[in-house]
Amino acid sequence: MTWLITGGAGYIGAHVVRAMTGAGERAVVYDDLSTGIAARVPDTVPLVVGSTLDGPRLARTLAEHEVTGVVHLAAKKQVGESVDRPLEYYRDNVEGLRVLLEAVTAAGVGAFVFSSSAAVYGMPDVELVTEETPCAPMSPYGETKLAGEWLVRATGRATGLATASLRYFNVAGAAAPELADTGVYNLVPMVFERLTQDTPPRVFGDDYPTPDGTCVRDYIHVVDLADAHVATARALRGSPGLARTLNIGRGEGVSVREMIDTINAVTGYDRPPTVTPRRPGDPARVVASADRVRTELAWKARHDLHDMITSAWAGWLHHHPEAARA
Repeated sequence: MTWLITGGAGYIGAHVVRAMTGAGERAVVYDDLSTGIAARVPDTVPLVVGSTLDGPRLARTLAEHEVTGVVHLAAKKQVGESVDRPLEYYRDNVEGLRVLLEAVTAAGVGAFVFSSSAAVYGMPDVELVTEETPCAPMSPYGETKLAGEWLVRATGRATGLATASLRYFNVAGAAAPELADTGVYNLVPMVFERLTQDTPPRVFGDDYPTPDGTCVRDYIHVVDLADAHVATARALRGSPGLARTLNIGRGEGVSVREMIDTINAVTGYDRPPTVTPRRPGDPARVVASADRVRTELAWKARHDLHDMITSAWAGWLHHHPEAARA
């Protein structure tokens, strides 16, 4: 099969391209390069620069490259920004998806993998979040991901398109330094930035009902996440009308304080965090149940927290060589 990977020049997208081509699949990247980096795309993989809002360009790309499946990762993804700019998020994440699905169904593409998020769950008051846990997103970003799942599922029911929505939990790490996350929006790069600026990391609240009082999250290595896309894509092949919704996580909780301690140990720093007030809307614990993906796809995360931090740190130093200490 030939897979169109939207957002394939982004952090996660580049890892998905690497995993798909490494597994013998053909790939084409479609990215507007607003946050993606063209150098992440291998020379052997075609790169089409375009927006998912551009229906005619999508149609030409699907036809010219004889695309038979799509992995859709292109989206805006910053929770705080989505609160300030909801119209942009609904335009790009929902209308862009609608335009893409229209082109996909018109072209007779048979399989569609949708990049969703654990943000669809909001603040679940459960030990482990299953795919049946009620969804109550707390930001426009989370809302657009849930609306995207509905749209993907409805399109599959109406047309026979085989679909899967993958709900990512917290992604970290890198397959190679040059593919590392260059943004400073998630906990790991935020801690790296503060450590290398000789500033203590911040903990937003230490009075949660958790073992050490800090929030607990499920972290997954980006390489494992990319491999889950390969397993999903293969499950959809030749399965018209199949619809799956899957959590992609390790099923293990790590607190913010544990994460900062691990980062200090890996990087050689010894800088205790400072505690600041809670951020509004932060749930105490969000950890995936990964039972369904293990059962349905025979997939399981292989990398641990140390692997994530070590590879992420190598990537940080690659992109910020001035941060390396003698």
